[in-house]
Amino acid sequence: MAEHCGHARFVWNLAVEQHSYWKPGRKSAPGFAEQCRQLTEARLEFEWLRNGSIIVQQQALKDFAQAMANFFGTTHRKPTWRKRGRGDGFRIVAVKPGDVRRLSRHVGEVRVPKVGWVRFRWSRAVSGDVKSYRITRDAAGRWHVAFAAVPESIPAPGTGEVVGVDRGVTVSAALSTGGVETVPGLREGEKDRLLRLLRKLARAQRGSNRRGRVKAAVARLKARESDRRKDWVEKTSTRLARAFDVIGVEDLKILDMARSARGTLEMPGTNVRQKAGLNRGVLAAGWGRLVTRLEQKAPGRVVKVSPRFTSQICNACGNRAPENRESQAVFRCRACGHQANADVNAARNIRDIAAGRAVNARGGDPVAGPVNREPQLVLLSG
Repeated sequence: MAEHCGHARFVWNLAVEQHSYWKPGRKSAPGFAEQCRQLTEARLEFEWLRNGSIIVQQQALKDFAQAMANFFGTTHRKPTWRKRGRGDGFRIVAVKPGDVRRLSRHVGEVRVPKVGWVRFRWSRAVSGDVKSYRITRDAAGRWHVAFAAVPESIPAPGTGEVVGVDRGVTVSAALSTGGVETVPGLREGEKDRLLRLLRKLARAQRGSNRRGRVKAAVARLKARESDRRKDWVEKTSTRLARAFDVIGVEDLKILDMARSARGTLEMPGTNVRQKAGLNRGVLAAGWGRLVTRLEQKAPGRVVKVSPRFTSQICNACGNRAPENRESQAVFRCRACGHQANADVNAARNIRDIAAGRAVNARGGDPVAGPVNREPQLVLLSG
């Protein structure tokens, strides 16, 4: 499977190199069909490439063609070079019904071309016939298999309940019901060990076996933190989708908020280290993934509202003033004296805006804007 990853990476990088020569005014770079023809010629010439799976190599070209289409559609960045050890994986299509079988409650097998039967942990149900799957290897050295399937969305409870969700760094998600949620991260002992490993990594010689072992240990700790964050997102989004008919969230531009403050040599940035710490906190809180999974599990029931002044408005009397929020956790209205948790107060403002917008959308009010009812493609990530 590592050789499959290497072949897929090699073919992908060749496609990136071909398209790097293209400039406006020149002949267009070769498309998927032409690249497949060139791949056939390369397999005839090079035995090591011919010994690999044609399915793996062609699907790498197919993935690159889709990535370029996304780039020209202005939805994604331009495809770049792939490096060994980062994002390793390959995709298999045209899967036959007998290529995936279940051995027990938690164990299954999948047939991998040129490899044979490979066992995996059956962690969640797979509905319908499997048409394709993707095998990946993370930085911690763990192999994962994901089958292409679209799970059914979670039905609304039908109670008419609306909830507002305010996302933050200290409190990952504050609910209008008064509850607060925090993403579980590394424990104190794990943080200390990570710090020691990073110091050891800085002293290790590049290319040495010791450096490789330290990098693997760091990757395992990082993977543990990422797994906990994903688990929290899945459980929180499922719980919200099952309990509420409408879920209001802030329409945040997370990429802009987490952008580096380094600046340039001519115009260097200020407070770069503080901003870098804030960026890490924003990304570690799982803001984007939480909303993405909510939209996938509860399509049409997630309402995005403007975050402007939601943390300054008193939910009791409607007074708006920057002084109302005394600190990160305390909200005290200067007009009526209402006191509450600052994040919960903001979540209740989001709930009220989302509730009004949802009602107006169902009534056909064009000013409020429609509720997002676009069909969502749910990937097997939780």
